[in-house]
Amino acid sequence: MHLYVGEEAVATGVCANLRPSDYITSTHRGHGHLISKGGDLKLMMAELFGKKSGYCKGKGGSMHIADVGLGILVPTGSLAAVRPWRPVRPWPANTRAKMTSPCAFLATAPSNQGTTHEAMNLASCWKLPVVFVAENNMYGISSCTLNSMCVSDIADRAAAYDMPGVVVDGNDVIAVYEAALEAVHRARTGGGPSLVECKTYRHRGHFEGDPCVYRNEEELAEWKTKDPLTRFEKKAPLKCRS
Repeated sequence: MHLYVGEEAVATGVCANLRPSDYITSTHRGHGHLISKGGDLKLMMAELFGKKSGYCKGKGGSMHIADVGLGILVPTGSLAAVRPWRPVRPWPANTRAKMTSPCAFLATAPSNQGTTHEAMNLASCWKLPVVFVAENNMYGISSCTLNSMCVSDIADRAAAYDMPGVVVDGNDVIAVYEAALEAVHRARTGGGPSLVECKTYRHRGHFEGDPCVYRNEEELAEWKTKDPLTRFEKKAPLKCRS
């Protein structure tokens, strides 16, 4: 199981801009995306426990939860091999005027793989209404991005495909919302695709049981001070409506 703890602002900020008819492709940390898109928590938990009353009758488990009715396509284990293409494949050039705005959530490491770049290139060529969201949590399993990327920002790569690329504080839900709002508006109005990079951090290991020997406690402690939930609570205290 791959938890989403620490990255909640990304899914929340992005999905708040999406309609029920907009569909997303998720990652192995898809629980946050599912909840933010309006998923049923009882069905989700049943799926996590392998029960037949779950979303996928208990056969998908944590990593393959889908709800097509909500526009959530089933995630795949091979992060870059299929996922980036899913928002692109249903969009031949003669249908690009449709108003649906697919959103592809990308994990950190798959942003380095060829299929991701092929999908962004074709989406740009066809001016497809796609929003690519790179959830940069600094690690691809145990490899730090400092050792696996020659650029500091994934968003810089958008220039190669003539699409906007923006970097946003992925632990600030308002900042994510505003960046996604602009990207979704661009998609809906025929402006083509965008790449939104959200800088964030996972509090847990790559998976539950990961000893995390590749990062130090000081780094984790620093990022926990930037927890998106407590930051939002301090920025905009929630008040009950009468």
